[in-house]
Amino acid sequence: MPDLPMADRHETILPPAPDAAREALASALAADADTRLLAVSAVVADHPTFMEGWAQLAALGREPIERYAYARVGYHRGLDALRGAGWGGRGFVRWSQATNRGFLSCLVRLRGAAAEIGEQAEVERIDGFLYELDPDWDDANLVA
Repeated sequence: MPDLPMADRHETILPPAPDAAREALASALAADADTRLLAVSAVVADHPTFMEGWAQLAALGREPIERYAYARVGYHRGLDALRGAGWGGRGFVRWSQATNRGFLSCLVRLRGAAAEIGEQAEVERIDGFLYELDPDWDDANLVA
């Protein structure tokens, strides 16, 4: 399939996460460091399509492969959500839309975890994908 000119690409904006999921995640993240991972895990168990929760699990994971697994699940949940919002595999998914940030955060966390486990080809693929989704992408968007 040939590259589409920028003007011919539509933009996909994900719907907002449920208030209950966002509130539960904020409470879980306020837990002490010893119980934070478990608290966020409980939120994600209650809201398995909540990409922000998966992104936080990927950030909190104890080992590289654990971080990779959380990020990969969040990424795939995000692809499902994007398709449900009309994305057909092409088009913009911009960081400037706050509701897209959970998916993009999972993608960036996946890139970081892939680098940790030596999956350089995946790192490069994700780099390209980020700029396809948001030509204005800046890694500073996601603070470690």
